[in-house]
Amino acid sequence: MPQPSRPDSFLSDIQAMIRFLLKWTPIALLAGILGGSASALLLWSLQVATNLREAHHWLIALLPLAGLAVGCAYRYFGTSVEGGNNLILDEVHDPQRTIPIRMTPLILIGTFLTHLFGGSAGREGTAIQTGASLADQLAKPFRLSRLERRILLMSGISAGFASVFGTPLAGAIFGLEVLAIGAVSYEALAPCFIAAFAGDLTTRAWGIAHTVYQVSDAPAFNIRGLISAAVAGAIFGLVAMAFAKCVHAISAAFKARVAWPPLRPFLGGIVVAAAVFALHTTKYIGLGIPGIVAAFHGQQPGYDWLGKFVFTVVTLGAGFKGGEVTPLFFIGATLGNALSHVLPLPPSLLAGMGFVAVFAGAANTPVASTLMAVELFGAEAGAYAGIACVFSYLFSGHSGIYRSQRFVNRKGVIDSDESLLLQAKDHELTEQL
Repeated sequence: MPQPSRPDSFLSDIQAMIRFLLKWTPIALLAGILGGSASALLLWSLQVATNLREAHHWLIALLPLAGLAVGCAYRYFGTSVEGGNNLILDEVHDPQRTIPIRMTPLILIGTFLTHLFGGSAGREGTAIQTGASLADQLAKPFRLSRLERRILLMSGISAGFASVFGTPLAGAIFGLEVLAIGAVSYEALAPCFIAAFAGDLTTRAWGIAHTVYQVSDAPAFNIRGLISAAVAGAIFGLVAMAFAKCVHAISAAFKARVAWPPLRPFLGGIVVAAAVFALHTTKYIGLGIPGIVAAFHGQQPGYDWLGKFVFTVVTLGAGFKGGEVTPLFFIGATLGNALSHVLPLPPSLLAGMGFVAVFAGAANTPVASTLMAVELFGAEAGAYAGIACVFSYLFSGHSGIYRSQRFVNRKGVIDSDESLLLQAKDHELTEQL
């Protein structure tokens, strides 16, 4: 991307920027259309899966077999794309080879089966993988360099995230912010925005509607409210850290004790299915959208967030496909609802704050999460949510749901010589673009 220079070269800078936009606008638009179309198919398929499962609860008993099928599919046909989101982030950091197109059908089918038979998972991981893998197929036709693929992949991430949640501003920034803790890669700013808005518009053009979450009461700011938001954010951050660590720990335990990969989701499926029938509820499986919506409209059981937490970490830790973010929305919204018993803020507002803040802490993306709050709940609630997102980010530690995120600046620490060196390397890479 062209770099700023002296005033006497202003005209050449403008010409370079125009060339940049002329090149990247059609590429980003195509990436957005591909990502948005894949998200439309994903959202439609998950609605079908949810309706079938809720109409036929006996399907949940087949979750272990579904896990075995998904495990075998990745074992024998998808080893090159098994890394999922982390594979994509690794390619952005160090571009090597085009992501195989098989990632798209494998993750779509794997996510559908997870939800059809009662796993607790999300959809953002699937949208990111479909958006990035489809976008990456444009690299060769457009003769993009190894470093230009970074921008292409970031655009695909933005398109997938924006289109699956209907939040183009958050999606655009997510594609820039998720790569590293403590830094944002602005070289892809314009392509990510173009791809995010194109992706969102494409999904809507396919007739897919997004769930509406409404914060009914956002009081005027005062000192007590600001302190309460910060305290809530710290709690959300601690829960986010616990979630990430538990998923990684359960995954590591399965890998250490079960040598054959397809057997891991089979065993995890037995645990999840048995728990569903033992508790006589499907509240904590699937996306959990009804539970999220309920958290915005009245007091809910104070343990709901923990139920979703446990079901999700077992599902994902065992190797089922999907994503973490929508379950994190559930955990955050219901935890916020529960905190209304002890914090002087309305349940609806705290639900909205938790909705985005637990995600902010787990993904280390406070800016994208704050923008999501503004897009979903409005500016007044978004301001409270922004405070919660920042404190969640600070209190969630230096782990996260994405292992391939890189460290540039440690949270709450002024730039060290090491982080400055990393920034210098990023700047050098940007100049090469």
